[in-house]
Amino acid sequence: MPRLSDILGINSRSADYLLLNKKSARKRADDKLLTKRMLRKAGVPHPGLMGVLSDPAEIRSFDWGQLYGGFAIKPVQGFGGQGIMLIRRQAKEEGKFLTVEGKKVGVEDLILHAVDIVEGKYSHNNLPDKVMIEERIKIHPKFKKLAVGGAPDVRIIVFNQIPVMAMLRLPTEESAGKANLHQGAIGLGIDMATGITTHGVYKNRQIKYFPDSNKKVNGIAIPYWNRILLMAVKTQKVSNLPYLSVDMLIDEENGPVVLELNDQPGLSIQLANMIGLRRRLQRVEGLEVDEPEKGVRIGKALFASKFANRVRFSGEEKPMVGIFETVRVRNGKRKLIEVEAKIDTGARSTSIDKNLAIELGLVTPENALWKRRVKNSLGTEERTLIALDFKLKGKMISTRVNLTDRKGLRRQLLIGRRDLKEFVVDPGLIKTRK
Repeated sequence: MPRLSDILGINSRSADYLLLNKKSARKRADDKLLTKRMLRKAGVPHPGLMGVLSDPAEIRSFDWGQLYGGFAIKPVQGFGGQGIMLIRRQAKEEGKFLTVEGKKVGVEDLILHAVDIVEGKYSHNNLPDKVMIEERIKIHPKFKKLAVGGAPDVRIIVFNQIPVMAMLRLPTEESAGKANLHQGAIGLGIDMATGITTHGVYKNRQIKYFPDSNKKVNGIAIPYWNRILLMAVKTQKVSNLPYLSVDMLIDEENGPVVLELNDQPGLSIQLANMIGLRRRLQRVEGLEVDEPEKGVRIGKALFASKFANRVRFSGEEKPMVGIFETVRVRNGKRKLIEVEAKIDTGARSTSIDKNLAIELGLVTPENALWKRRVKNSLGTEERTLIALDFKLKGKMISTRVNLTDRKGLRRQLLIGRRDLKEFVVDPGLIKTRK
C-alpha cells in the first residue's frame, strides 16, 4: 500500500495543482467542441465529428437516418461520462439502432435524449448545452475480450510536460459501456516505463483478478505505449493546463486518439497503481522540459515500476553476474558498443565517466534528463543525469545515469543496485560478456 504521506487528497489537489490551471484553459478543456478545435489545430488525432445540434428545432430537423456505423451522442459540457449514449450500429429494422448494451432504440429515442442534453440535464449547473455526435472508435483487438459493451481508454496524468501516472479503464456491464470508475468500470494501473498493467481497482477495492474470472489484471501490454505518452505530453503543452489528465482511445486501425481532457481528474488512479500521486508530482515540479520527447524520457526513467519488471521476466531464472562485466552500451548512433563495467551493489544508481559518455555521443541536449546537487565526502557538487540503454546478460536495461569523473579507473561504467533487480550478483563469478 502507498504511504499516507504520498497520497494526493482532494484538498491538496485543489490548493496545490488545480489552481495552476487558468480559467480560460479550463473552459476549453470543459467544452468538448473547443477541445476538438484545439486538437485539430495542433494536429493531434481525435475522433471525427459527425454533427453538432444546438436546440430542439435543429434536433428534430436533423437527418438521423444518415448516421452510419457506430457513433456517440454526447453533451458538449458534460462531465463524469453522464449523458453519453453509445450506438453500436444501425439495426436491420429501418429507423432503429442498437446501443452497446444491445438495446434497440428508435430515432425518437435519440431525439428525446438529445433534447435532454440541450436543456442542460447533463451539463454543469444544469445550464443549456449543445449535442455533439461523434464517431465511435473501433476497439483494438487487444481489449475486445476485456471490455464489456464499450471502448476502454487510457488515462495519463501529465504535469509540467511529464507523464507521471497512468491507468487503463475498462467498461463493464454495470458501467453501461462507459470507462468511468464511479459508474462501475475497472481501473488498471500501468507501469510508465513499459506500458504493462500492474494492479487493479474495482468499486474502490483492490483486485488481482477480473471479476467473475481467474484472469490476472497484471501483465497486459498496452499497444502504442510510447506514442500514447508522447501524444499526452503534446496535448498538455497545447492545452496550457499545467496539470491535467489526457484520456485516449486506441483505434483498431489508426492507433491512439485523444478523447477528452480533464482539468480536475479523479484520484482513484492512485488505487489502481498502488502508489501515491503527491510524491510523483513533487519529483517533477520545477524540472525544465523543452520538448515532449524529453518529458516522456523523464517520466519513464523516474516512474518505472518494480512490479512491471517482475511481470516482464516472470518465469525466467535470474541471470548471474560477477563484480566485473563487459556490457554493450547503445551510443548516440543507436549502435551497441562494448564497455567494461563494475557491478556495485553498494551504489544505488548507475554512473558513467563523462568523457566516455561524450565519446559515445550521449551528452546532448536531447539526451540530458536533468541536473541535481548531491553531497559527498568532498562537499556538494552538481551532477547531470542522462538516459542510457545497455545490454547485460541478454537483457536490455533502460535507465538514467550520473555523469561522473572516472577517468582514473579501469571501469568507466559503474552499475548500481537500481539496475540490478533482475540479476543475482556473485562476487566470485569470472567476468563474462554482454
